[in-house]
Amino acid sequence: MTKGILSVTFSFIFFLVCVSLDAQTQSGAAYGAYSPYSVFGVGDIAKEGSAYNKSMGGVGIANRNRRYINYMNPAAISSIDSSSFMADFGVMEKNVIFDQNLAGRRLRSGNNTFNIYNFVIAFPIYKSSAFMIGVTPFSDVGYDFSSNVTRQDIIGNTNNISHSHFGEGSVYQLFAGGGVTFWKRLSVGAEFIYMFGTLDKASGYDFADASYRDISSGSEMLVRAMTGKFGLQYEQPLGNSLRLTVGATYRLQTNMTGHTTAYEYAELSSVRDTITYNVRNNNQGLKIGDELGVGISLRSGERWSVEFDYLRSDWRNSGMDNPVYTGFVTEGFSSSVSQSFRAGFEIVPNRNDIRYYLRRCTYRAGVYYDESYYRFNGNKVNAVGITFGVTLPVFRLYNGITVGVDLGQRGSLRADMVRERYATISVGFNIHDLWFHKPRYE
Repeated sequence: MTKGILSVTFSFIFFLVCVSLDAQTQSGAAYGAYSPYSVFGVGDIAKEGSAYNKSMGGVGIANRNRRYINYMNPAAISSIDSSSFMADFGVMEKNVIFDQNLAGRRLRSGNNTFNIYNFVIAFPIYKSSAFMIGVTPFSDVGYDFSSNVTRQDIIGNTNNISHSHFGEGSVYQLFAGGGVTFWKRLSVGAEFIYMFGTLDKASGYDFADASYRDISSGSEMLVRAMTGKFGLQYEQPLGNSLRLTVGATYRLQTNMTGHTTAYEYAELSSVRDTITYNVRNNNQGLKIGDELGVGISLRSGERWSVEFDYLRSDWRNSGMDNPVYTGFVTEGFSSSVSQSFRAGFEIVPNRNDIRYYLRRCTYRAGVYYDESYYRFNGNKVNAVGITFGVTLPVFRLYNGITVGVDLGQRGSLRADMVRERYATISVGFNIHDLWFHKPRYE
């Protein structure tokens, strides 16, 4: 194994340690995501895939490309070259503008987050088979209503009451899987997934009249879950360099372990009394919804490809409607079925051009429409957006830097909802080396 492979492997182990520590001791200064909608359930479900997938609208179920790690379908990993060692490391920044019509007033605010998004390595095992291991976010909670919106109410003779609501935390998924190709057309894959993280949600009610007790309540959820994902792809040549590929994935529904602590305190003159304190061991009754995905793609050699994907995830029996788990807001929220429609396109003008660098770059674009896994006041919180990006070749082999941009909108201004307009920038570093390759000269 080369020094480059060892360096990447040690970096991966270090990254896993950092993520594990972050899951146990997250600070309020950093959010995996920031959205008022993340108050529900396990928060915002992260869109799977690297910067390569994100810049094409999030497609990847039917994608087979030996130059990139496509971990959206474990069957796709068998497409890498038989002597390749590959790694993908990504970071992402999201900038959001929030709008809401509340009691005749127009409220507006903004926020941005910056985080490491994924780290994946992949390598061949034997002939047409390969293995991958990685870590990536599954969901994120992040909101703070106290700093941007302060409500003042008059209730009886208690005078002013200030409300504050805060939440943070992330659930990560560590996965390991492999894929194998039979008869040069049919590929199958399987993946083991371990989910872990902490989600904290809290609210406070502070009375201006010092003779009344301030109230604080919330929940601390320790998330643990194990599940599996299966995938397949079938590639059909259509003559010349054209290839049609159909793909499918299925992630199993799984019970959530860990525990949730729900609490409520009353405080007066620095003296705190416990109103309620409840610990639910093993998060009994909570489930992570399953997910079914299908896709179809058409590729012309390494020149261009186009793909369409559909995903469906059922959360109706997840138990997330329980007030103990949803945090301080429960009214109006209900678990539902999420759906996603995605389409993407990529093209390389001339991968072997020796005069013009820009002709060797890969250009991508895509669109998507997502329906959330919950309803608010009977309405789905939908998102729609467009994506585009480019991969810049670096040095030799398949090394490159992928930059993707996602411009979209989620929610609306009706029914007391919040409209989010966002611009997300993702950067992925594609690392490629040859396994057990002996150079001619030292």
